[in-house]
Amino acid sequence: MGRVILDNVVKRYRDVVAVDHVSLTVEEGEFVALVGPSGCGKTTTLNLIAGLLELSEGNIYIGERLVNDLDPKDRDIAMVFQNYALYPNKTVYKNLAFPLQMRKTPKDQIDQRVRETARLLSIEPLLERRPKELSGGQQQRVALGRALVRNPQVFLMDEPLSNLDAKLRVQMRAELKRFHQDINATIVYVTHDQLEAVTMADKMAVMSGGLLQQYDAPDIVYNQPVNTFVAGFVGSPAMNLLSATVEVDGDTTWLRNGNDWASALDAKRGAIAQSASTDAVIAGLRHNAIHLSPTETPGAIPVRIYTVEPTGDLTFVHGYLGDLLIVASVPPGTQMHPDDIVWATFDLDQMHLFDGVTQMALASEA
Repeated sequence: MGRVILDNVVKRYRDVVAVDHVSLTVEEGEFVALVGPSGCGKTTTLNLIAGLLELSEGNIYIGERLVNDLDPKDRDIAMVFQNYALYPNKTVYKNLAFPLQMRKTPKDQIDQRVRETARLLSIEPLLERRPKELSGGQQQRVALGRALVRNPQVFLMDEPLSNLDAKLRVQMRAELKRFHQDINATIVYVTHDQLEAVTMADKMAVMSGGLLQQYDAPDIVYNQPVNTFVAGFVGSPAMNLLSATVEVDGDTTWLRNGNDWASALDAKRGAIAQSASTDAVIAGLRHNAIHLSPTETPGAIPVRIYTVEPTGDLTFVHGYLGDLLIVASVPPGTQMHPDDIVWATFDLDQMHLFDGVTQMALASEA
């Protein structure tokens, strides 16, 4: 397996910049997820690595080779697509064997490689079936096997789970993670589902508007987002982002949003808030950092409940903080109802603060 290096990679379509000076390194054996909303440039980046698109600027290295001018077949990569792209008229065995036959691999080696791959992916009983006789999860394993049988340096995967139902997606996430661990594969994986990235990847590259926003381990991206885009994109439900003005009253620093709400900060958060470029900041709070109570307490902020969503282990409460719809979580069985007024307090230890102008994190609040 090899590593992948993107060095100031750019892809332009006339006046549109689809990938904007992206630089990152996927180390040998790493599982890296490219995540972001539709149109952010993640699939374009994957296709540039594969050689399916021509670079506008920059360099791409796979292993020790500069591959800018190499055809896809010469880059020693294997792709797994969303639609699996299996040959419907061929058995599973022949689907797995086909990439090796195209390389004129000797028949005895083909048989050995196909059966080793089938054993690794637990699809040995399926070798004589055709794709139409397989479930979605089985087809996905065969698509993986057809990539694995070539023993490439790098696996490139473009939303391979998006056609599966919710239960099977969870199962296949676990199987993909085990597949990665068993063969120590270098994997670049595109998904719009940040939960897939958080659960499977060693690192995640969050993209927006063709730009790489943050590239780090999932727990760091989740706990230390570098800007409001990453904060709002990674995590389900999304982080609450509350615009506020910083006001200093004696020894106390306040966050205030007009007449809607005000919250006093501790000394640490107060100093961070005052470091913003102006008096405008954005407070970031995940659902578990907003505590709701049916009774008023000193410093609490009134919230009018919009809707309540029981999920089993947690209940999500959506409510209006002034004109802003926020979401908080309460223990299951907590009695709260639409149009009730409840009282919110903020967990300052879990509050993130962002510059209201640049929208960049003011400090690490992990």
